[in-house]
Amino acid sequence: MTHEGFINAIKGMSVIELMDLVKALEAEFGVSAAAPVAAAGAAPAAAAAPAEEQTEFEVVLVDAGAEKIKVIKVVREVVSGLGLKEAKEFVESAPKTIKEGVSKEDAKKIVDQFAAVGAKCEIK
Repeated sequence: MTHEGFINAIKGMSVIELMDLVKALEAEFGVSAAAPVAAAGAAPAAAAAPAEEQTEFEVVLVDAGAEKIKVIKVVREVVSGLGLKEAKEFVESAPKTIKEGVSKEDAKKIVDQFAAVGAKCEIK
């Protein structure tokens, strides 16, 4: 598998699948994905730095609208690994996070997909 193929496979995973993958990699290689704790002297310097532009966004389904069946189909396309029952429960439990850690362009594409079937989404 090429690096690009591996990255594309990861992009298609749900958050739960990614968490399982991280746990499996930690167990296999005996490492931890936890961020190291910064030294106390580094905190003031970080606070003085200017705010960086947000690069990762979260897409939230706010309201499914009148066409729930169409929204369920889109949920199944966007959130990989969901069966029909899980997608239905996902839509009915709105507001619900659809995707996390996506680029601004991908977030806009997802919102457009849901808007096309009458659902309301937000980018956070």
